[in-house]
Amino acid sequence: MEINEKLLKPYNAKDTEERIYKLWEDSGFFNPDVCIEKGIAEKDAKHFSIVLPPPNVTGSLHTGHALMIVIQDIMVRHARMQGLRTLWLPGTDHAAIATQSKVEKILEKEGIRKNDLGREEFLKRVENFANESHDTIVNQAKKMGASMDWSREAFTLDEKRNLAVKTTFKKMYDDGLIYRGYRIVNWDPKGQTVISDDETISEERKSKLYTFKYGKDFPIAISTTRPETKVGDVAVAVHPEDERYTEFVGKEYNEVFCGVPIHIKIIADEHVEKDFGTGALGVTPAHSQIDWEMSQKHKLRVIPVINEYAKMIVGDERILNKKTTDARATVVEWLQAEGLMEKEEDIMQNVPTAERTGAVIEPLPKLQWFIDVNKKIKDRGDKSLKELMLEPVREGKISIIPDRFEKVYYNWIENLRDWCISRQIWYGHRIPVWYRSTPLTAGKEEIYVGIEAPDGDGWIQDEDTLDTWFSSGLWTFSTLGWPEQTKDLKDYHPTTVLETGHDILFFWIARMILMSQYLIGEIPFENVYLHGMVRTADGKKMSKSLGEKAIDPLDIIGKYGNDALRMAMIIGNTPGNDLKLDENDIRGYAKFANKIWNASRFVLEQTKDLDLNNIPSFDEEDLKDHEALNLLLEEISKEMGEYRFSIVAEKLYHYFWHTFADIIIERSKKKILENNNADSAKALLYTQLITLLKAMHPFVPFITEEIWSILPNKNNLLMVEKWPTKQ
Repeated sequence: MEINEKLLKPYNAKDTEERIYKLWEDSGFFNPDVCIEKGIAEKDAKHFSIVLPPPNVTGSLHTGHALMIVIQDIMVRHARMQGLRTLWLPGTDHAAIATQSKVEKILEKEGIRKNDLGREEFLKRVENFANESHDTIVNQAKKMGASMDWSREAFTLDEKRNLAVKTTFKKMYDDGLIYRGYRIVNWDPKGQTVISDDETISEERKSKLYTFKYGKDFPIAISTTRPETKVGDVAVAVHPEDERYTEFVGKEYNEVFCGVPIHIKIIADEHVEKDFGTGALGVTPAHSQIDWEMSQKHKLRVIPVINEYAKMIVGDERILNKKTTDARATVVEWLQAEGLMEKEEDIMQNVPTAERTGAVIEPLPKLQWFIDVNKKIKDRGDKSLKELMLEPVREGKISIIPDRFEKVYYNWIENLRDWCISRQIWYGHRIPVWYRSTPLTAGKEEIYVGIEAPDGDGWIQDEDTLDTWFSSGLWTFSTLGWPEQTKDLKDYHPTTVLETGHDILFFWIARMILMSQYLIGEIPFENVYLHGMVRTADGKKMSKSLGEKAIDPLDIIGKYGNDALRMAMIIGNTPGNDLKLDENDIRGYAKFANKIWNASRFVLEQTKDLDLNNIPSFDEEDLKDHEALNLLLEEISKEMGEYRFSIVAEKLYHYFWHTFADIIIERSKKKILENNNADSAKALLYTQLITLLKAMHPFVPFITEEIWSILPNKNNLLMVEKWPTKQ
C-alpha cells in the first residue's frame, strides 16, 4: 500500500474537522434507524437513549454546554460502537423569562417597550430572536462534534410540545392537581412576574438588623431587617418552649405603629429560632413564606402592605406610595424618635434577587396557578407527586452519579412546597384556561380548561404563560412523540441516562421524574450523571466578564482543535465536581493529537507491505505487549460502563504516548531495521494502532476518524466500528 499524501503533512485540525463532521452527518449513522437498516445495530438490540438538556435560545453555547456535549458524545459514541440502538435526541428550550428579557433589553436600546408593540407583534420579535439563536446553537453543536440525530430535533415551544403541555395541564386539572389559589410567591418588581427559586440569585449584602418594640407598653421586642413591613404584622411568634415569653402566649395587643393601627396576637410556634435576635418573630403573613404558613396554621389575618412595584400601600403620608427602602428609613427614624429602638446591628444578609433583572425579590400573596405536590393520586396507587419523585431514587430504579447527591435530593423533595406554574409574561406556553361571565352565571366567572378553545362567545383566555420547567419537565417523553403512543416512545423510553449540571438537580431533574411517573407511569431515565461547573485555572466561574481568562469553546477549537478541547475537559473531570479549564492543558492535548498523527504515519510506513488478510503471529516479546493491551481493554470497558470517563481517557493517553509510542514503536524500529522478527513487530504495530484508534474514538473522534479513513481496506466509518474487546 502507498502512504496517503495527507500523512506526509502535519495534522491540521481546522482543515479536517468540518469535512469529517459532514462525512458523519451524510452517512446517516446519527440516526439509529439507519444503523439498523445497514446492519450496524440489530433490530432487537438493547437501546441506549439520551436527550440533550436543551440549551436556552438566548444566545450561544458556552463552556458549560461544551462540557455537556463532550461527556454525552463520549457516551453515545461508545454505545454506538457497542452495537446498541443508539439515539441522542437534540433540542432547544424557549426559556421563556430569559428569552423575553433578552429581547426586551434589545428593544430598550431601540427606545421601544413591549407594550408599545402589543402582544402579537412583540412575540414575532421574540420568535425571530429565538430562531437566530437556535441556528447559532445548532451550528456550534455540530462544530463541537455532537453526533446527534438532527432528524428528531425538538423545541420546547413547537407544535408537538405545545400539545403535550396542554394535554398535561388538562389532565392535572381534571385530577385536582392543578388549582388556582391565593398564596405567597417570588415576585420580581422590575420584571413584573412571578419567578421560580432557580431564577433567583442570593446576593450577600451589608444590612442592618433592628431590634425594637411596637409600642412603649408592648412586652416583647422583635428583630428584623425590614421594619417597614411591620405595619402589616398581625402576631408575634415565640417558641413554645421559650420560658421568657410563656406568660404572654395567647394575649392580644393594640398598637399604633408609625401611624398605622395594628392588632398583635402572641402565638407559640416551633418555627421560631429561640437563639436568633430576641427569640421573637414579628409575623407578616403577606410578605414572608414562613409567616404565611404560620398564618394558615394559626388562622391569622393577611394584610398586604407592599404592591407589585415594591411600594407601600399601607401607611400615612410619611410612607404611603414610597419605595420600601425609603419607607424603611422613615420607620427607623420614627422608632428612634419614639424611643422604641433597642439596638441596631450591622450584619451580612443573603438577599434574593431576580437573575434577569437584578431586582430584589418581594414575597407577595398573588392569585396564581399551582400544582399540588401532596394530593393523593388515585390511579398512581394513592401516592402524591412528592412520593412519586422520591420512590424511584429510594428504590434504586434511578441511580444518581455521584450518589452523594441523593441525600440532597431527598431533603429538597421532602421540604417541597406546591409549585407555582403561572408567569406574567407573553412568551411561552399560554395557560389553556378560558373565562367568561354571562347573565346566566349571575355574574359568577365561568372557567373552561381544555386543549382547544371553547365554543361560544365571550370567552377570554388567561393572559399568563406557564413556567418553563413545566414544558421541559416533559422532555424525555414529549420529544419521543407523547401524548401519541409512538414507536420511538416504545423503543427508547425510559432513556438510559440524563447527563446535566448538578445545579438543576431539583428544578429540572426532579420535575422530569414527577411528570414521567405521573403521566406515563415509568421513570424518565435509569441514570443521572451530574457534572460540575467549568471554572478558570484559578477557580473563578467561567464568564465573558473575565476577559482573557475566559475560554470560548469555539475560539479554542479554532486554535487547537476539537480533540484537544475534549481531552482537556474530560481528563481530571469527575462527576459532581467543578472542572478547572486551563488553556495550557488544551495546548498540551493538541500535542497529543500530533503524537497520534505522527505515530500513525510511522506505523503505516512500516506496515505498507503487510498482508492484512494474513496477519503474522507474535513472538514472545510482542505477545506480552498484545496481552497488556487486552488487559487495558478489559479495564476500560468496565470503567466505561461505570461512567468513569476521566480514568479511561487518562489510561488511553498514557498507554498511547508512553507505551505504544515510546516503547513499542521504538523497539519495533530496531526489529525492523535488523530484520529480527520484523513481521511480528509489524503485526503488533498495526494491530495496536487499529485497536487504539477504536478505543480512543469516543474521546478524540476527529483525528481517529481521519486516520481511519486513510487505512487500507476500511470500508466503514470508524464511528460505527465495533468497540474493541480482547483479541
